[in-house]
Amino acid sequence: MARTIPIEKIRNIGIIAHIDAGKTTVTERVLFFTGRTYKIGDVDAGTTVMDWMPQERERGITITAAATSCDWRDHRVNVIDTPGHVDFTAEVERSLRVLDGGVVVFDAVSGVEPQSETVWRQANKYSVPRICFINKMDRVGADFQGTVAMIKERLGATPVPIQEPLGQESAFRGMVDLIEERALVYEGAVPALPLVQDIPLELMEQVARSRESLIERVAEADEELMMRYLEGAAISPDQIKAALRRATLAYRLVPVLCGSALRHKGIQPMLDAVVDYLPSPADKPPIRGHDPKTGQALSREARDEAPFSALAFKIVADPYVGRLAYMRVYSGHAKTGDQVMNITRGERMRLGRLVQMHANQRVELEEVYAGSIVAAVGLKSTYTGDTLCDVAHPIILESITFPEPVIAVAVEPKTKADQDKLGLALNTLQDEDPTFQVRYDQETGQTVISGMGELHLEVLVDRMLREYRVEARVGRPQVAYRETISIPVRAEGRFIKQTGGHGQYGHVVMELEPRERGAGLEFVSKIVGGSVPREFISPIWAGVKEALNNGALAGYPVIDLRVTLVDGSYHEVDSSEMAFKMAGSLGVKAGLAKAKPILLEPIMKMEVITPEEFLGEVIGDLNARRGYIQGIDIRGTDRVVHCHLPLGEAFGYATDLRSMTQGRATHTMELYRYQVVPEEMVAKISVRGRG
Repeated sequence: MARTIPIEKIRNIGIIAHIDAGKTTVTERVLFFTGRTYKIGDVDAGTTVMDWMPQERERGITITAAATSCDWRDHRVNVIDTPGHVDFTAEVERSLRVLDGGVVVFDAVSGVEPQSETVWRQANKYSVPRICFINKMDRVGADFQGTVAMIKERLGATPVPIQEPLGQESAFRGMVDLIEERALVYEGAVPALPLVQDIPLELMEQVARSRESLIERVAEADEELMMRYLEGAAISPDQIKAALRRATLAYRLVPVLCGSALRHKGIQPMLDAVVDYLPSPADKPPIRGHDPKTGQALSREARDEAPFSALAFKIVADPYVGRLAYMRVYSGHAKTGDQVMNITRGERMRLGRLVQMHANQRVELEEVYAGSIVAAVGLKSTYTGDTLCDVAHPIILESITFPEPVIAVAVEPKTKADQDKLGLALNTLQDEDPTFQVRYDQETGQTVISGMGELHLEVLVDRMLREYRVEARVGRPQVAYRETISIPVRAEGRFIKQTGGHGQYGHVVMELEPRERGAGLEFVSKIVGGSVPREFISPIWAGVKEALNNGALAGYPVIDLRVTLVDGSYHEVDSSEMAFKMAGSLGVKAGLAKAKPILLEPIMKMEVITPEEFLGEVIGDLNARRGYIQGIDIRGTDRVVHCHLPLGEAFGYATDLRSMTQGRATHTMELYRYQVVPEEMVAKISVRGRG
C-alpha cells in the first residue's frame, strides 16, 4: 500500500507550556477547526478529548502526553498535547525527543513562567524548531509586547512577532497579519473562521513600522532575503514566509502569534504557521545512531526506501488491547506482522498490530512509513527508549534520559489479597513511567516508591486503586536525599575465600574522587599489563554500582563520583566474575568511609505569585523554611517571589500558602539542583528515610 501523504506534508508537533497556559484548550480547538472532532471539549467541564484519564478530568490538568492527528491545508499534522506540571516533566522530555517542531503556549498575563523555561530548555536540548502562541489575550492584564520581551530576556530567544493584536483584554477581537497586511477579525464567541478586513486606519502607521521591523529581523537571519532588502527590491509575502521558514528551521528566529483559544480566536492562523514555518521529517537532519557491534556512527535518512528504524518513546497498558508501544518511525516502512529487531534488548519481535492513536482511541493501520508517530501492539519486552530496526540493518538510536526522582513514600497492601495485585500494578506503572521507581527496603521490609513530586505519587496511587483495584496504605512523603564524597581517596577491595574445591579470589585497587554537582557517576579503567583481565572489568563496575546504592553516611544513594580502577591482581584458577564483583563492592565501601562523605538535598526553584498585601508574610514564611529569595517582580497587581527552597521544607506548603493569603496566592516549583545539607540539619535527617 503506497503512502497517501508525501513526507514533505507531514508535521509532527508538540503543544508545550507551563501549567494553565492553555495547551489542552488550544489542542481541542485545533481538533475542532481541522474537522477531527465535531464538538469542542472543555477542560473545566471535564469533557476534553485529549485529557481522557479520570485523574486529568477531575483535576483539570494534563498528566499524560496524548497523541492525535488531523489535516490542515492538505498537510497531516500529528499533535502531542503534553503536561505542564513539573511532576510530569518526563512526558514532555520523551515527546520532544521524537517531535520535529513545537508550539510553545504562553499566558499573555503571566508571560514566561518557570515551567515555560524548563520546556524551552528541553526543546533546545533536542534541537526542536518552534513557534510561540501568546494565549489568553482577552484576560485583564494581557500584555503581548511584554510577553515578547520576556521570551527574549528569559529564554535567550529571538522572537519575531508576525501578528499584532487588535485590541486587548475584553476588547480583543482579532489580529493584524503583518506579512499579508490584513486584519483578521472574529465576531462574537461562536467558533468560526475570521473575517478578512482592511487594517484600521488608526493602526496603519504602527503596522507599517512593525512590518518593516519584521522584514529587517528576517533579513538579518537570512542571506537570500538580505540581498533583496539591501538592493531595495520589492519583497513579497511569499518571500518573507520562505525566508522566515529557513530562519526558523535554523533556530535563528521564533515566529510569535497571538489569540484566545477559549474564545476560539487565533487558532486557524496558528495552524497556518505550523504548516508554513515548522519542519517536515524530511527537513530534519538524518537521525544518528551507532552500530551495535562496532560502535561506528551510523545515520538514517527520513525516506521510505531506507532500512526501517524507529524509537519506542512511550509504553501504555491499555485495558482493551494490552501493551501499547508508541514509536516514532525515523526511516523505512513496516507492515502489520513484519518481524523487526529490538536491538536494545537483542530480541526479534513481530509487529502484531499497528494503530494510529487519537487520545485513547485507535485506528487500525496496515503499514507505517518514515515520519509516522504510531503505536504497536504485541511488543511485550519493549521499553521506553528502545530502538526497533530492520533485522538485516541494525542501528541503535540515542535513547532518552530522564531526571531522577526527588520524593519517596512507603506503600503496603491493606490485605493479603492485595499483595500480589500490588506487585503487578507497580511493575506495570514502572514500565509506563521511567521517573517512577520501585524498590524493596530489606531493612524495613517496606516497598518504597519514588517519583517527581507529591502530585506525581498521588496520581500513581490513585491509578493503582482505580485501574488495578489495589487498596494500599501510603506513608508520609520522604525526601530523596543523596550522598557524595568531599575528598579524593585510594581504596582496596579484596574478596578471598578458600573452600574445599575452587576458592574465590578478587583483588582491586581504585581511586575515588568527587565530581561537579550534577556530573553523575563515572567509571574509568586504567588497568595496564593485565593485572586484572578484561573480562572482569564489567563485573567490577557492577559491584561498584551496587555499593553506591547505599552511602556510608546515612545509607542514601551516592552521586557525582568518579571511580578509577588503577590496579589489582587475580588468580588463574580461583578468580571469577562474582569474586571481582564482590571486590569492587568492598573497595568502594571502604573508600566511601574514608572520603569524608557529605549529605545532599534537592533544592527546588520556586515561584510564588501573591497579592501585595501578603508579600511580607510570604517572604517571612519562606525564610523560616530555609528559602533563599532570588528576587521579586511585579506582575500586574501581584508580586512574584523567586526563591530556592529545600524540598524537605516544601511539604504541605500549598495548604500553608492558601491559609496565609486567604487562598489568593499560587506557587510552582521544579528541581533546581542538589546541594550540601547544612551541618545542623544532618543530625535531624533520619537514616531510616532513604530515597
